[in-house]
Amino acid sequence: MHSLKKHIAQAVKEKKAIGHFNISTVEALWAIFDAARGLDVPVIIGVSEGERKFLGVKQVVALVQSIREEFDYPIFINADHAYSFDGVKEAVDAGFDAVIFDGASLSLEENIATTKKCAEYARSVNPDIVVEGELGYIGTSSALLDELPEGVDEAHMTKPDEAERFVKETGVDLFAPAVGNVHGMLKHVKNPRLTINLVKEIRQRSGVPLVLHGGSGIADEDFTAAIEAGMGIVHINTEIRKAWKEALANSLEKNPDDVAPYKILQSAKDAVRDVVGKRLELFNR
Repeated sequence: MHSLKKHIAQAVKEKKAIGHFNISTVEALWAIFDAARGLDVPVIIGVSEGERKFLGVKQVVALVQSIREEFDYPIFINADHAYSFDGVKEAVDAGFDAVIFDGASLSLEENIATTKKCAEYARSVNPDIVVEGELGYIGTSSALLDELPEGVDEAHMTKPDEAERFVKETGVDLFAPAVGNVHGMLKHVKNPRLTINLVKEIRQRSGVPLVLHGGSGIADEDFTAAIEAGMGIVHINTEIRKAWKEALANSLEKNPDDVAPYKILQSAKDAVRDVVGKRLELFNR
């Protein structure tokens, strides 16, 4: 089986993107795997710091690795948004395939220094691990939003020259820019459009595959254009959380006397699988 790095390189070469989907529950993991396997495409499971704490850092790694080994399938796990060196170290030591240090709230110099430290430690433990850095602000909450978070605007988008310096000095494998994307989904209006020309310039200047965070709510045509411009991975979280919650609420309403979790959660699993399948089809056209 190819490494995650090779799968990313292949996706970028073919103008496709690997889907990255976060989980908080085991049935969501199976739903994502079922969708990916049905299309025969690689997939990345993401777990944020909160999700890692809820599921167990070592335990969630074991779950994903067990599926990969049993089915001989390219399913990988990423420690999404670690906000400290210690958070990255914990994930690396637990055996994650990929890690992200999120220093977007730091100064450029502080972000570069800590990201470099994270990358050096990660590779000292596992030379094949994929390390990602982030620059620019897109908010922090994967939730349904009444309005754009303060600071998510054109002024806080990633600057190509800073992206070039960041990648060169940190040595990261992947780079996550702010190009009009936002974590979460707006309730009453569509999410902002992506600035595709900025994606192209950052990809060219940085020299590494890009990662689109905050993919939920983005227009299909923007996904396609961003992937064509160099996005090798696309993150989706809020969309599947919303689908999971709505399906669960419907299940509880229709079956008020049912107390078997595996029965109650089946519709939520199906809803997640449907959302993931549609996104993977789009990312792999």
